[in-house]
Amino acid sequence: MSGPIVTARDAWGDDLPEWVLRLAEECAGSSQVKVAKRLSRSASLVNQVLKAKYKGDLKAVEDCVRGVFMAGTLTCPELGEIPTNECQEWRKKSRNFGNANMLRVRMFRACNDCALNEKGGCS
Repeated sequence: MSGPIVTARDAWGDDLPEWVLRLAEECAGSSQVKVAKRLSRSASLVNQVLKAKYKGDLKAVEDCVRGVFMAGTLTCPELGEIPTNECQEWRKKSRNFGNANMLRVRMFRACNDCALNEKGGCS
């Protein structure tokens, strides 16, 4: 037996987080490339996470997986209840000021004051 679920279980062992298992299940149902696209990440990142070899910000990947595949939400002081991956996207955008629209300006200010936004920690 092989596949993403076996790969994740072998790599993570008893410490397999539920979100990594869900990521593996999504890959088993389609492909790592398709799952990566839905997450706006690379297929190699997905592969490294499944093999417990990813050296980047696992919390950022977890937020993305939870938001896209597990209906994970949080309460944004500015927008209310939003998926965790959308919060992450706004935090990334808040690194650079953009005045293209009023929402972008509001979120720049809100995200830069938010406790969830570790300066430079969002990937």
